[in-house]
Amino acid sequence: MQNTHLKLFRGPEETEISHHVEEDVVTVSVGEALPLIAEAIKSERTWLGDFEHDDITISRDLYEVLSAYQYYRRPSA
Repeated sequence: MQNTHLKLFRGPEETEISHHVEEDVVTVSVGEALPLIAEAIKSERTWLGDFEHDDITISRDLYEVLSAYQYYRRPSA
């Protein structure tokens, strides 16, 4: 029987997402985060549930656009 050697992946050597780190807060652009989140949703990654109740901070204008989108995408009665 062959011994299997596992390597612990600790993330990319050079960060693939440029970010600014302050304590436990990381700021990334929407353009960097959304494609990754969308792919994780499409792939039904279970780890997304770990963050279901986490808060995120978004700009006021993005909030307004998302609010309008949510309102207008509702099916009509």
